[in-house]
Amino acid sequence: MSPLRRRRWLQAALGAAAPAWAEGHAPEGRAPEDRIEAARRLVFPRDHGAHLGSRIEWWYATGWLQDRPAGALVGFQITFFRSRTGLAQDLPGRFAPRQLLFAHAAVSDMGAKTHRHAQRITRWSGDESLPEAHVSRADTALVLGRWAMHREDGAYRAQLAAPEAGFSLSLQLKPTQALLLQGEAGFSRKGPRPSQASHYYSQPQLAVSAELSLGGQRRSLQGRGWIDHEWSDELLPADAVGWDWIGINLLDGGALTAFVLRRADGSQVWAGGSHRAAGAGVGGIARNFGPQELSFEPLRIWISKSTGARYPVHWRIQSPAGHFELRALMDDQELDSRASTGTVYWEGLAELLGVDGARLGLGYLEMTGRAQPLKLGL
Repeated sequence: MSPLRRRRWLQAALGAAAPAWAEGHAPEGRAPEDRIEAARRLVFPRDHGAHLGSRIEWWYATGWLQDRPAGALVGFQITFFRSRTGLAQDLPGRFAPRQLLFAHAAVSDMGAKTHRHAQRITRWSGDESLPEAHVSRADTALVLGRWAMHREDGAYRAQLAAPEAGFSLSLQLKPTQALLLQGEAGFSRKGPRPSQASHYYSQPQLAVSAELSLGGQRRSLQGRGWIDHEWSDELLPADAVGWDWIGINLLDGGALTAFVLRRADGSQVWAGGSHRAAGAGVGGIARNFGPQELSFEPLRIWISKSTGARYPVHWRIQSPAGHFELRALMDDQELDSRASTGTVYWEGLAELLGVDGARLGLGYLEMTGRAQPLKLGL
């Protein structure tokens, strides 16, 4: 069955259950650790794992790789998603679609100017013992067919094979710094209402080693990475169509996060982010940004030939951490994930520049809701 047909089949199987989440209502009787609450403090390693009672959750790994210091950059993105369907949890059987698991992966070769991406989707009953597809509540352990990511001895390991896209990738990502709790101790506002929030933390400045097979050529690479883990009940305010987000590993060892949620006319609904300076210490304390402290100004637009979507690939960003420009290292890094999440978005390697044009950092830019309003999951 093709990915698109499988997605349509899953939609038919779910029927009218999914709209129970339409206004962000959380299920009753769920575990305390699955609730999205400002008063809750994150506890590790438990919160590296899944929160099955929350509506939507993702583990997101990005970064850049090189085979030598002056070699061409290769960007990578791997994201595992979990979406609670809203179906009754007492449905019998190991194939009951209580959860959907889906994943995206992309490799952007700046030397060859190629961007390859792949996606996977399946239903999941919530049984963690199923070998072919599951996530763990205890720690990061994600499996979707031949794609997997887990945490072991403090490091993350990921591997995937995407023969249809012509690549496979094996990664080891080792922390060099403390976790970065976004927002207020990991409670990140995404809109004016308290319910419009997520629990969200990042692991920037990861030391990455990789084995990449691309177009039949196998390469050993080294680089720097970033991991986000976020879970929520309400993805976006009602008047927001998408977001623009950056996660940048600064060359001085710091980390910069910034995001803006947009209306259809481009006006700002909400904004946030953080800056953690180099050498912030064991606690990893960051300066958090308020919704009035950020602005994203487009400087150049790239138009996708595939979808017609208009993506700003060069930005001016003003923040409490400074004024910057952000420039995509390749224009065409669009991902068509309509066969899994049902959306199209842009996700790619970019460089952060100072006012003098000097490179200050590398990381990922994500732009959603520009081909159509974002509706993540089924």
